[in-house]
Amino acid sequence: MLIYEFVPNKSLDCFLFDTEKQKQLDWPTRLKIVKGTVRGLLYLHTDSRLKIVHRDLKPSNILLNEDMNPKISDFGMARIVEENHNLEYTKKIVGTYGYIAPEYALHGIFSFKSDVYSYGVLTLEIVGGKTNTSFYNPESTESLLSYAWRYWTERRPLEIMDPTLRDSYVSDEVIRCIQIGWLCVQQNPKSRPTMARIVPMLSSSGITSPPPQHPAFFFGTKTRGSTSGEEMGLDRSTRIVPVLNK
Repeated sequence: MLIYEFVPNKSLDCFLFDTEKQKQLDWPTRLKIVKGTVRGLLYLHTDSRLKIVHRDLKPSNILLNEDMNPKISDFGMARIVEENHNLEYTKKIVGTYGYIAPEYALHGIFSFKSDVYSYGVLTLEIVGGKTNTSFYNPESTESLLSYAWRYWTERRPLEIMDPTLRDSYVSDEVIRCIQIGWLCVQQNPKSRPTMARIVPMLSSSGITSPPPQHPAFFFGTKTRGSTSGEEMGLDRSTRIVPVLNK
């Protein structure tokens, strides 16, 4: 039997991608969700007795309580990772298109940095109020990441912001969240920050974040400059750890 805390506001996607309900997500609320999700992932990756890679972080798996505090849910695809065992390999790829890290989708490599990638996509969605897959077009490879990156390189990052935030946002906080989102979706997993590093980056304007490089634009079949297992130091014989029991 699974017993969950009652969360009357359902999940984040019910607000974020609904043209009427997203107006209830002012900037302080969105920032609270961004920070709360980091703390949840930090617990899974570092503080939990069992170190856990979630593998399916997305808005529908972020539940919201009566105070709009985020609760990470749905651990059906999660994996327990042993201490000092940062990389795992699997032949069965699970997760949701648009949130899966490219090294996982292409090579079956997953790690804590896989969750970091998903968190980066989630953060950009929270800022922009658009889902990463809403840009899908059979004749185009445009995505939320490529769309937002264009504005970032043109030094117009606030152009991707959800228009409903115009009366509540703090520009420095929004830009900081966008920059952290970019750092999380870097092509090479080693370039992505850990959750322990992201927490202070979000909490203090005095901490300087490194400039992001060109992010990974993954569309399901190929990715620019994909990283091989050998480059990440992965032995293809790495043991697959058990699925986390509910």
